Amino acid sequence: MKKIVYLLCILAFWAGSCSSKKAEPGPQNPDPVAYKATYLLAIDQSQNRIARIDLKTQTVVWEWKAATGVPANHAAWFSNISEGKPVYNGKYILITASGGGVALVRVSDRATVFYCYVGGNTHSAEVLPDGNIVAASSTGDVLTLINVNLGIFPDNVYKKTLVMEDAHNVVWDKQRQVLWSASKNKLIAYTYNFNCKAPDLSVKESITLPASGCHDLFPVYGKDELWLSTSTKAWVIDMKTKAVIEASALPRIKSVSSGPNGYPVITLQGIDTDKQWYNDKVQDLNGKTIFQMDGLKMYKARWELANEFSYPAKDEIKTCN
Repeated sequence: MKKIVYLLCILAFWAGSCSSKKAEPGPQNPDPVAYKATYLLAIDQSQNRIARIDLKTQTVVWEWKAATGVPANHAAWFSNISEGKPVYNGKYILITASGGGVALVRVSDRATVFYCYVGGNTHSAEVLPDGNIVAASSTGDVLTLINVNLGIFPDNVYKKTLVMEDAHNVVWDKQRQVLWSASKNKLIAYTYNFNCKAPDLSVKESITLPASGCHDLFPVYGKDELWLSTSTKAWVIDMKTKAVIEASALPRIKSVSSGPNGYPVITLQGIDTDKQWYNDKVQDLNGKTIFQMDGLKMYKARWELANEFSYPAKDEIKTCN
């Protein structure tokens, strides 16, 4: 299957501007790798934008910003963008923000086809098989189920909240037909009721983890495994055996992402010196710098590849009305 060759770097906060000129400041690559990918999708705190950057030419070739993507009175919902997850075969991006907003954006024309407010320092979201969305918000300790009707938003959107302590992540497992979310020292599986207009989740099982402070949860490329980052380490969870194996002793990892042979496992590690959650560089699991650009404030970094753990092949956008 032809691989999508993009590097996805999620660098928190909301929108800025798109430019065809060389990105400033220039890139710093002290030990560059021979990338098979050529694009970076970035949410840049320093310039308040989410943009795709050509790594070879350092030009911005795609952008979405809240200032033009949603009405002005709702732009604050998308302050502190926390994630931009490619969905529906990479044709859409699911965006969450600490300001409490959740948006589904079409890549081809940057159109915001759906958005709403859930609140509570939203860190991540996931599309469910019927097109509904579930979001994780750490403030308030909730998962929020959202009925996605592309004809009705942002008002009068059906939402249901469930208690989930320190909620930071959500991942759909299409093989087991459950939603995974890691919190404190537990990995919890939820079954979905597949009720389009009144979505709900029920706890199916809980797995005890060897550490707490869970942050990122994302599929390992091409395997039946999940990456997990905690306050002090990164781990791999084997979904068949439920074994949790240490992958790196790097602390404060905000995201982990892998690809096929030739792609290094990349991480985005929060800076310790000033207690910030962002960084201007992407590293591998050993702490080796893969990409760096002075002035950037990155939050999450991912290779943009087909996610077969969560989504079927040729997945198309759905609406629940």
